[in-house]
Amino acid sequence: MRWFALAALLVGVALAIVTCERSAPRAEVTFSSADVFTLDAQRMSYMQDLRVARAILEGLCTVDPDTNEPRPGVASSWEVAPDGRTWTFHLRDDARWTTGEPVTSDDFRQSWRRLLLPDTAADYSALLFGIRGAEEFFAWRTNALAARSAQGQTDWESARALWDESLDRFDSLVGLRAPDPKTLVVELEAPTPYWADLCAFPTLSPIHQPTLKRFERLDPVSGRMGYEPGWTKPGTLVTNGPLRLVSWQYKRGMRLERNPTYHTPHAVECESVSILPIEDANTAVLAYESGALDWVSDLTADFRADLAAAARKWLDRHRVAYDALIARGLGVDAALAALPAPEPSLGERNDVHALSAFGTDFWSFNCRPNLSDGSVNPFADKRVRRAFALAVDKVALTTQVTRLSEPVATTLVPRGSIPGYESPTGLTHDVERARRELASAGWIDRDKDGLVENELGEPFPVVDMLYMTGNPRVKNIAIALAAMWRDALGVPCELRGKDGKFAKEDLRQGNFMVARGGWYGDYADPTTFLDLSKTGNGNNDRAFSNQEFDSLLDQAAAELDPSARMALLTRAERLLVEDEMPILPLCQYVTLYMYDPSKIHGLSRHPRLSQPLWRLHRVGADPVESSP
Repeated sequence: MRWFALAALLVGVALAIVTCERSAPRAEVTFSSADVFTLDAQRMSYMQDLRVARAILEGLCTVDPDTNEPRPGVASSWEVAPDGRTWTFHLRDDARWTTGEPVTSDDFRQSWRRLLLPDTAADYSALLFGIRGAEEFFAWRTNALAARSAQGQTDWESARALWDESLDRFDSLVGLRAPDPKTLVVELEAPTPYWADLCAFPTLSPIHQPTLKRFERLDPVSGRMGYEPGWTKPGTLVTNGPLRLVSWQYKRGMRLERNPTYHTPHAVECESVSILPIEDANTAVLAYESGALDWVSDLTADFRADLAAAARKWLDRHRVAYDALIARGLGVDAALAALPAPEPSLGERNDVHALSAFGTDFWSFNCRPNLSDGSVNPFADKRVRRAFALAVDKVALTTQVTRLSEPVATTLVPRGSIPGYESPTGLTHDVERARRELASAGWIDRDKDGLVENELGEPFPVVDMLYMTGNPRVKNIAIALAAMWRDALGVPCELRGKDGKFAKEDLRQGNFMVARGGWYGDYADPTTFLDLSKTGNGNNDRAFSNQEFDSLLDQAAAELDPSARMALLTRAERLLVEDEMPILPLCQYVTLYMYDPSKIHGLSRHPRLSQPLWRLHRVGADPVESSP
């Protein structure tokens, strides 16, 4: 009966996948992923969205998938002025939109302006604050909208007048010029050595302006410029990347195919990619085993530690041969494919791969004075946040709960990941100090019932722990954290799992006490992690604000000496992870992939894991034509 049920499930998964692709032949590569939230580049923040954006859009720069060094994208070249503040980008003549129209410097200028408008409500607006006048413009527009609202203006004429004034203000304030269609000049507030890396980040991709303007709608009540939904749908979305969007159905899947107008067709090794959002992690493994998937992009099944152990067992048996192949210059996947097949009777497999990632798994503390229901928020007190952090046994989490022995994290920036940066110590596991911190905040077990109360005898409120469903690992960690906090601190906890889209909205609205988080670095600098806690940052779901921390980041941004700059950032992170604790780091990410290296090529093993979907290909598949 058990095997019959398993077979039926596999058939069901396969039929679902066939149904998703009924109108087209099976894609060359099919993989599972969390569902995409948006294809609006300026509003992206989730990894699965950014991965697709890197395939269908191209910025001024791209990054080498193996080294993650910046390289030319739409810009064929660029130069930096001697003072390090002015960057001039020269766009290639053959950069084209999927409509055949040329990509111009003004496409970038207007797209970056949109990212800087508070109207867009983008998480990544602050990435452009390094441009001269950009932050000032953002603040001006924010204040102007607030003043208009306070005056009670709700008419279209005043909204239009403010919009026109905002465009003029952008032109006069912001150091971003397009002197001709193939030149973009960027004037920075201070030298930013990683600016080319930033220019490869998907939220800085260009948007096809004629398409966007068709959906542009000025709201007379709020005065904000918005866009009707629909411009990112298949058949309407215009892009400029190696692949193009062919189909997309929420919760059912997405199909990408080679873009015939891409400027470098020989670089595109894949004819088509299908992305399937399989919410249940165990079902994704079953779909892979049935042959319906070629790659599980985030292996989170309950039994993933056992799968990883089986892969280690196989590799350990062939370690000498593997090391010899690597020494001969073979890549990891080529070396793995050259080894003898695993022996199932020995409990071996060769298709589970543990990859170190440039990311940190953490939980967020809501730092607002009041919770969403208006009640006083105990986590507004940093002593409470420190107490909860000190009570967590991270070694137990990684060895007994996740069972992958990920590197324990006491900092947000992955330790040793950025040359020249010295990580602070952070807080370690210390239950006695945790209880002292909680007591100093006024929470003590006064009636000896095992739960702490305040001076009025009121019990510590039940801790609302928000997490996104679909990943057993996250839920297991949440259960373990709740037990640790109950046993060590005497506080009750309640888990609240929600679908990703709804959980994201709760985070934005501050409707949580403690929430599961996590961050993959977007560029090779500590600020890609530290900016998450800057006042007003779009990714600061915790609403944390600390003047000293903000000041240290501002000083670092203005510091010309690289060593002194890194020292300021170390001080900022020390304040964050040893004193204020808006974020509880748990461990550095180890991402598990599931794919057969003898069948699928093109996946990068660089810790940034910014997978180039256009480079994926099935071994033995027909080669891509060298011209459209």
